[in-house]
Amino acid sequence: MNVLLFAAADIIAMLILTFGLYLRRHRRRDLAVSYIGINIGVFAVATALAGSTVSAGLGMGLFGVLSIIRLRSTELEQHEIAYYFSALAIGLITGMGPSPIWLPLALVALILVAMTIADHSKVLPTYRHQEVVIDRAIANDDELFAHLSMLFGGATIHQAVVQQLDLVNDKTIVKVRYAQAPSGFHNPAHTRTVDNHEVIAEQSR
Repeated sequence: MNVLLFAAADIIAMLILTFGLYLRRHRRRDLAVSYIGINIGVFAVATALAGSTVSAGLGMGLFGVLSIIRLRSTELEQHEIAYYFSALAIGLITGMGPSPIWLPLALVALILVAMTIADHSKVLPTYRHQEVVIDRAIANDDELFAHLSMLFGGATIHQAVVQQLDLVNDKTIVKVRYAQAPSGFHNPAHTRTVDNHEVIAEQSR
């Protein structure tokens, strides 16, 4: 009876995590399929291990190896990895079915609440990161920070890590972490400057 209860809890939790949270926020169908498949697989094996003489630690170790292989096979954003391991954790918790009965249900609820809050658009909404190609070589940090702040319309630059300083082709590639300026801020120079640069990564929340 407990197995059916935990199976129902697992399915409900994954529907919330995958379709209620991840797919609505990030719109990647392939990863939604991956999360569901991984979760059901983990749940099935964890349930089988819970009723056998095989060590549960061995089963978790095997899935650790599988998850490393999966994560190395394609480039994932950090929030996607968080959903990935949430799916793994939910499958393991409900599959192992620890006692007392309320404990796995509470842990699954904790995971869902944590992901709901941590990945919400209103949590640190102004924080962004991008990789930017600037059409001139800038070696001075103060000048670089000022230039990036103007480029992003008066944003506060928290970190700027230069990936490449090309003095031959007069180009700088830099990874930028910044806080977006208030919506009412407008810098006329910003419009002119953006046209001379190439932003090669999407803004990330």
